[in-house]
Amino acid sequence: MTTAIQTIPLKMIDGKETTLADYAGSVLLLVNTASKCGLTPQYEGLESLYRANKDKGFVILGFPANNFLAQEPGTEQEIAEFCTLTYDVTFPMFSKISVAGDDRHPLYTALTTEQPEAASPNGNAMRERLESKDIPIWDAPEVLWNFEKFLVSRKGEVVARFAPDTPPNDPAMVAAIESYLA
Repeated sequence: MTTAIQTIPLKMIDGKETTLADYAGSVLLLVNTASKCGLTPQYEGLESLYRANKDKGFVILGFPANNFLAQEPGTEQEIAEFCTLTYDVTFPMFSKISVAGDDRHPLYTALTTEQPEAASPNGNAMRERLESKDIPIWDAPEVLWNFEKFLVSRKGEVVARFAPDTPPNDPAMVAAIESYLA
């Protein structure tokens, strides 16, 4: 069975054309990433989560985005080198896309439509912190910030969404992943 999100054209970070159909039958965690963000160290936890579960049919997909305070300014090659050399990232990375605003990629339009609200271990703390610093943010259902996470079931359904400040080892997120791997 192919779902709507599985047919959206995408590009890998090396320029190869693809779609999420290449990952059909796997549990996916889609994450918009950035190299110069306070949350960038999440790459380490994401890689650990990926390595611990990839043999069970789990794949993390990284989508570099420069939507938030220009925290992903690099080229695809620079981003790939940073991820590999700094965090030894082995999960698939895609070309830089927009995840919010008028130029939002169709994939992120579909993801936010399917899951308009993000769960957070800290309530609205991150949104409030950004607002208190007068950092421009979009209202839901738009992505709040770098490292927001969307969980997709083996059937290609968008089943959960986690706020950027949800660490990769968050018990609720890990439990959700494990329940879809079972």
